[in-house]
Amino acid sequence: MSTLKPDAPSLATSSPSPSRSRGQLGTYLGLSGVLIGMILLFGWMSEYFISVDTFVAIANEIPALMVMAIGMTFVLIIAGIDLSVGSVLALSAAVSATAILQWQWGAPAAAALGLAAGLVCGAITGAVSVAWRLPSFIVSLGMLEAVRGSAYLVTDSRTQYVGEAMSGLAKPWVAGLSSAFVLALLLAVVAQLILSRTVLGRYAVGIGTNEEAMRLAGVDPRPIRILIFAVMGLLAGLAGLMQAARLEAADPNAGTGMELQVIAAVVIGGTSLMGGRGSVINTVFGVLIIAVLEAGLAQIGASDPTKRIITGCVIVVAVIIDTLRQRRSSTH
Repeated sequence: MSTLKPDAPSLATSSPSPSRSRGQLGTYLGLSGVLIGMILLFGWMSEYFISVDTFVAIANEIPALMVMAIGMTFVLIIAGIDLSVGSVLALSAAVSATAILQWQWGAPAAAALGLAAGLVCGAITGAVSVAWRLPSFIVSLGMLEAVRGSAYLVTDSRTQYVGEAMSGLAKPWVAGLSSAFVLALLLAVVAQLILSRTVLGRYAVGIGTNEEAMRLAGVDPRPIRILIFAVMGLLAGLAGLMQAARLEAADPNAGTGMELQVIAAVVIGGTSLMGGRGSVINTVFGVLIIAVLEAGLAQIGASDPTKRIITGCVIVVAVIIDTLRQRRSSTH
């Protein structure tokens, strides 16, 4: 007779334990300290860095990265990974731009079509991974190429200039901040509530912690996995619309390599690559750290190779810290 494993996750929603709350508070304080330290460092190195204009510019550049990082947080929590998000971003923007320019669709309908394209891509990644029990790393790597090729086909390999047809998300809404930034923050709040306060969030953590225990507890993890990958695709599609709105164009090369930025932001925020642990709030801190690092390096005149080397080192350090944290937790 089968029995639940000792570390089987609880399926009921419950309040975090005091020790866990203290751990989360410590993580928030640590990430806040890193972020403030970086701001002070770049402020010391560049007299123009600490200014309202700089912070507003950073805020208006990160919505696409933030919404994809929110989705990737859930994907990593279930011990998956999605490498196709940059390509899905490009395809979503390309489909929307083509609907506007060639089919004369209105912006709302074109945006809905772009979101649908992202949703379908994510659902395919999740369904194929679940149906054939393939690692999501391999499936999403194939999707990365297939979707990028689709973006080239849709745009005939040319940038589609849509002008102000999709600029609504990029326009300043309050205090110079764009609607896209405000929307990304709202999504982060909603996603954190789903993760920490709903059964779906508990299931996601349970799948990443011990999937077999979830099955033995009577929960089928397959539809949850597919749902999370589909939502990841939908958010990548939204990121594509945000970027097209900001640039007033859809570039089939958009988002190239962005999947690494997304994963880096989530890992820096403390979400485990092994699954079972993560926080959307911490991911937002990770996105801000990546954004401040890039903006600060640009202001002090660092070359692109230097920026990539430093960003890569930050990612490696974050992974080392995650690995050490895993080993420490496994010994307790």
